[in-house]
Amino acid sequence: MTQPTFFPETAPDIADHRVESIAAASARLQFAEPEEILEWAFDEFGDRISIATGFGAEGIALIDMAVKINANPDIFFLDTEFLFPETYELRDRLEQRYSIRIRAVTGEYSAEAQARQFGDRLWESDPDLCCRLRKLEPMKAELNGLDAWVTAIRRDQSDARAAAQSVEWDSKWQLTKINPLVRWSRDEVWSYIRARELPYNPLHDRGYPSIGCTHCTSSVSGPEHERAGRWRGHKKTECGLHGSAPAPVISVPRAGASGSEDRV
Repeated sequence: MTQPTFFPETAPDIADHRVESIAAASARLQFAEPEEILEWAFDEFGDRISIATGFGAEGIALIDMAVKINANPDIFFLDTEFLFPETYELRDRLEQRYSIRIRAVTGEYSAEAQARQFGDRLWESDPDLCCRLRKLEPMKAELNGLDAWVTAIRRDQSDARAAAQSVEWDSKWQLTKINPLVRWSRDEVWSYIRARELPYNPLHDRGYPSIGCTHCTSSVSGPEHERAGRWRGHKKTECGLHGSAPAPVISVPRAGASGSEDRV
């Protein structure tokens, strides 16, 4: 059986000159407009930077900004195989609108192989492990070799994101992290989308402000926080892409399992 890899509990220190460079960029760009931050990032990292998107409202605004600066940016999404049909359709619409390719990144385990190896409905029995297999491990492989990645997170989305900077060192993934929309509010994001009549996921109009996998996303209502519909019923608000490195996970073979579990 192929064991899931894991992240180190402690990350190696980065060189002093890189710390100084990132700190200087962060200070200079902390109040900059998202487009200015993106322009700096593309100039600074060239072809060694990628944009990660989950096709949320923030991601749509970010892609629109990016293609106006770089006509062919490298963009990818984590295809967990459990995304909503509307999400895949939105990817197609964006590719057509901007004449770009948004790459699908998948993990080692297909949905069927995961069920055989770890049991049915892993997202219910162990959502952290499910996120690790379908998001964190693929992300780890995808970011390997890059110098920077761009996200669409906002500080007010969750406590885990509250201290995020426009430019910062990502200790989990060991590269520079660019967050152009970090100071924006949800209203600012939607004002940008509506003013430009950008395509967006129709689930947003049905009570889904934050959209992930079908099994772990529900609608919200009333005064609930915009991420209240993610992993409802679990003490979990983040998949683990943002924040400190998680503790190691060692998988245990299921009864009767033998051999390696490749994607099928």
